[in-house]
Amino acid sequence: MSPEERRAMIVHVTLPLVAEYGAAVKTSQIAAAAGIGEATIFRAFKDKDELLEACIAEALRPDNVVEAIRAIPLEISLHERLLEAASAMEAHMDRMGRVLGAVAASGFRSGPRNRGDASAQPRERGEASAQPRERGSRVAGIAATRAALAELFAPEQPALRLPADQLAGVLLDLLFARSHRPDADSEPICLASLIRLFLHGAFDATKLPAEFRGGA
Repeated sequence: MSPEERRAMIVHVTLPLVAEYGAAVKTSQIAAAAGIGEATIFRAFKDKDELLEACIAEALRPDNVVEAIRAIPLEISLHERLLEAASAMEAHMDRMGRVLGAVAASGFRSGPRNRGDASAQPRERGEASAQPRERGSRVAGIAATRAALAELFAPEQPALRLPADQLAGVLLDLLFARSHRPDADSEPICLASLIRLFLHGAFDATKLPAEFRGGA
């Protein structure tokens, strides 16, 4: 196993533990779950903080969800395509939320300056900040996800009211809003109903008011 593969394996094993215990997870727990010695962890990562930051980065990466969306066959109905994509997005956002929430709740703050690292010196003027880089990474990830979603509309493009890219953006907004509801105690609309609402609107087609019949 190469060093990169070993790091990836350790991160993969650590993610569910971080989601459960946050930064309080012990390296002995990680080693037991991975079937390795604790020393192997510290050969792959400088310290536990570096491992936690690698887990946060992995939780934010959209690669897996983009691949899952692109693997959805275009031969099935548009409703089925979007429902599969929404399910993949929901799983991604759920994992991301659980990992970031658990880490924040346990008091860990990403970055050497926030950890009180004595070696972290104030940045000189013009020196790159990690925050813009992270923001740029998130923006790129959202763009990749949106592009993958837009591809699902391709067979129906001639019949669409809006370009596929715009519809993909609207669907993403709906999914993000569903996962960040302020009234978290209430039951969210199920994904199948959300997709039907997105595709067909708020009205029952059999009871559509006259003013909306045949409208653009």
